[in-house]
Amino acid sequence: MRIVLVHPRGFNWFPGQRDLTDVANRMVPQGILSIAAYLLREGQEVFVYDCLGPGAPTDPATQVREILSHRPQLIGFSTTTSSFPDAALMAQLIREQAPGVRIVCGGVHCSALQGELLRDTPAFDGLCIGEGELTMAELARGADPAQIPGMVWRKGAEAIVNPPRPQIADLDSLPFPAYEKLRGFPRDYHLPLFSYIHTPGSTMITSRGCLHQCSYCDRSVFKKGFRYNSAAYIYDHMQYLRTRFGVRHINIYDDLFTADRARIVELCETLARKSLGVQFNCAVRVGYTDDDLLRMLKSAGCLMVSLGIESADPELLARHKSGVSLAAVCDTVQRIQAAGLRAKGLFMMGLPGETEASIRRTSDFIVSLGLDDMNMSKFTPFPGAPVWSTIGEEGTFQEDWRLMNCLNFVFVPKGIASRERLDQLYNEHVKRFYSDPRWRDKFRRRLWQHRKSMLYLLRHLPSFWSAKRQFEPQQPRSNETS
Repeated sequence: MRIVLVHPRGFNWFPGQRDLTDVANRMVPQGILSIAAYLLREGQEVFVYDCLGPGAPTDPATQVREILSHRPQLIGFSTTTSSFPDAALMAQLIREQAPGVRIVCGGVHCSALQGELLRDTPAFDGLCIGEGELTMAELARGADPAQIPGMVWRKGAEAIVNPPRPQIADLDSLPFPAYEKLRGFPRDYHLPLFSYIHTPGSTMITSRGCLHQCSYCDRSVFKKGFRYNSAAYIYDHMQYLRTRFGVRHINIYDDLFTADRARIVELCETLARKSLGVQFNCAVRVGYTDDDLLRMLKSAGCLMVSLGIESADPELLARHKSGVSLAAVCDTVQRIQAAGLRAKGLFMMGLPGETEASIRRTSDFIVSLGLDDMNMSKFTPFPGAPVWSTIGEEGTFQEDWRLMNCLNFVFVPKGIASRERLDQLYNEHVKRFYSDPRWRDKFRRRLWQHRKSMLYLLRHLPSFWSAKRQFEPQQPRSNETS
């Protein structure tokens, strides 16, 4: 069967402004590449269409024309909340031009809303809930949707939700993602600036699920629990990226990369003994690191470790990210840097209960930590997150799916006067970190290491300058006279 898997573009920047996300950081769509690899192993003919890929058109009509040029018999979309409207529009255009093509959709948004979502989007024949590899394989073999676990399908005007599909217990049984199906990979898929020294770069995911339940995190696809690839599989995956595609840096996007200490020790020992000439970044959670493990990560080629912190307000932490203390955060950052690794803090502004005082406290804490890098996301309530059920009681919520991407404030907590004020505070405190003399001194000392990032920045300077201006305070326009 001819199958096209589509990664829709979505809306990822400011209303009325050019979307610059793919200029700053074009990420590999890991989910559909895993499904593509599984289908290829099953003997199917698979194409991957990345609407955020290099040279991809931005208008849905052209995208649909290119998708249909492959003469697909089955089309699968993989969406987030913010990209689902694009997928629904493209599915409708496909339905009008090729009514016989089966169209399904999966991803976190579908897994959270299930039957009600299918009822509201008639262009889709069904939704794939949870992990998609086995479900798509059964569809491709021609199985009856009524008999496929994890499917939501139509029976007349009714949406039928099948029993959930059991989770894939052995992640090592899955093939490596089908990176070769991405046009321009790896050279045109770039990591965030200054997060790497060597190029080209790629991303990896080595586990599924999480042992914790933060209030803002949607676990609709992988649920609770923690499954992971073995150290041997991870090493072989990294070696595959290095030898097949020349990759020199890998960002590992696991939530709990070091949760199983034994596998990371084994991986680090293997990488130290049989070096691949690859550096990598990973994320850890407070409580899942020790000095020996950090030194092993350094010797294995790790460059930077990210740490989810979110807020420096104890009440917000207790409510939204329990089990993390500020003292433990300080200690972990110091030990990361003492091991010769860079420490990146991950924060979130605008959580329910946020006030100007808590924002200021977090900003002071960020500066005091002496971090090597920082990311501040804008809190977004998602349908599958624990906080979703009470979000309307916590403040003002604009449920515009296109804007629900952690890049826009769609929720304003009661403690903040307005969305405009929240944006002002965000811009002020992000700029404060990058204006701090200690951070700037670190940056200057590493400038030669980051010459490839600087060259990329210079090549795309107009786009980045446009993005910078969007973080400047907006000045009122003077009245024009005729």
